[in-house]
Amino acid sequence: MTNCRCRRPCYCYRVVPAFSRQQNQWCTLSEGPPRIDVFRQQPPCRSLFRKFFLRGDIPIRRNYCRGSRNFIRWCVAPEQLDLRRYLPLFFDGMCEDTFPYREFARHGVHDILSVAKEKQVLCCLPLVILPMKKALSSKNPDVIIATLRAIQQLLQVGPCIGRALVPYYRQLLPIVNLFRNFNVNQCDRIDFKGGHRLGDVIRETLCLMEQTGGKDAYLNIKYMVPTYESCVLNR
Repeated sequence: MTNCRCRRPCYCYRVVPAFSRQQNQWCTLSEGPPRIDVFRQQPPCRSLFRKFFLRGDIPIRRNYCRGSRNFIRWCVAPEQLDLRRYLPLFFDGMCEDTFPYREFARHGVHDILSVAKEKQVLCCLPLVILPMKKALSSKNPDVIIATLRAIQQLLQVGPCIGRALVPYYRQLLPIVNLFRNFNVNQCDRIDFKGGHRLGDVIRETLCLMEQTGGKDAYLNIKYMVPTYESCVLNR
């Protein structure tokens, strides 16, 4: 909006920031507020996992055996690790998007959770919330999908994990609500991702949270994700 005393069209105005004192002066043009891109990815940062790995404190190394499906080779069996120390470190590495730290962290979380016991995971559950929130807040679709897959595996360790995770929904679900409908409309083309899109993985994770979180899970999910619909029939 232009404030000018000239009766004819005036080209001597100057642009000033919106909601400023200069906006009420004559011959000024107020510019709109800056646009904020809520889906903009955060710049990558060095994780503690990379620091400890380069220092040699994590007992893993690259597996170069031909024909082996395991990307990493454990110097110490995952069953013998102290989960209160190593599981938060591996979850902290989930925000990595560079090779090989990305593969080390993701395969390490998968291997640890596949042999971990429910009681051990419950003891270190509060320690992995901040690393998971950090990975989700990166707003990188590939990192978010990997973190949600790790959360799904975490919920399947034992029946008590889902109920213990309910108080932490307010830390984990804001980014999930932001990217819930982040799917690409393929129209009549073929979707070659086969259900590995971000919106599909978010829906699977929310359904698993509701199924394993007990009676209070749906209300807490609905509070953070208002568009979520229950997957439990008899509610």
